[in-house]
Amino acid sequence: MTHSSHLSRPPARVQRTACLPDEAATARFGGRLAENLVPGMHVYLRGELGAGKTSLIRGMLRRLGVAGAVKSPTYALVEFYVLSRLDLYHFDFYRFTDPSEFEDAGFADHFRGQGVCLVEWPERAGEFLPPPDLELTLAYSGGGRKIDACAYSETGGRCLEGLSE
Repeated sequence: MTHSSHLSRPPARVQRTACLPDEAATARFGGRLAENLVPGMHVYLRGELGAGKTSLIRGMLRRLGVAGAVKSPTYALVEFYVLSRLDLYHFDFYRFTDPSEFEDAGFADHFRGQGVCLVEWPERAGEFLPPPDLELTLAYSGGGRKIDACAYSETGGRCLEGLSE
């Protein structure tokens, strides 16, 4: 069951599209994004199974200094990382069958603080999630992937604009 994205979302402030020919390019893109993350950001990742969402997050975490295993929290629902400049939550809502599971799990508090929330399968939490600062959509494209990045806040816009520098 898939749920619609935020219907009342304003138009994107900044948009970027990139071709990612392989997993290494996906991880590099994630690493470049990580350099521009700031406390309190909400980053939502969309795409089919295997599209590269976890690979992109792995690239972010590697750039931020995580050396150990980085896995998708499909069963745990969330992995928490304390980094030198950020507290980061990696959520995966793939297993949600009803959006109310987000509220039942008590995750809303994580989205009110200064932690960075990276969310795979945000549509499964429906309208319980706040709007994203940045939304990344990964899709299969030939042998690689295509990523569409849309910033919906000033913070998200600065993050994407930082990719061009």
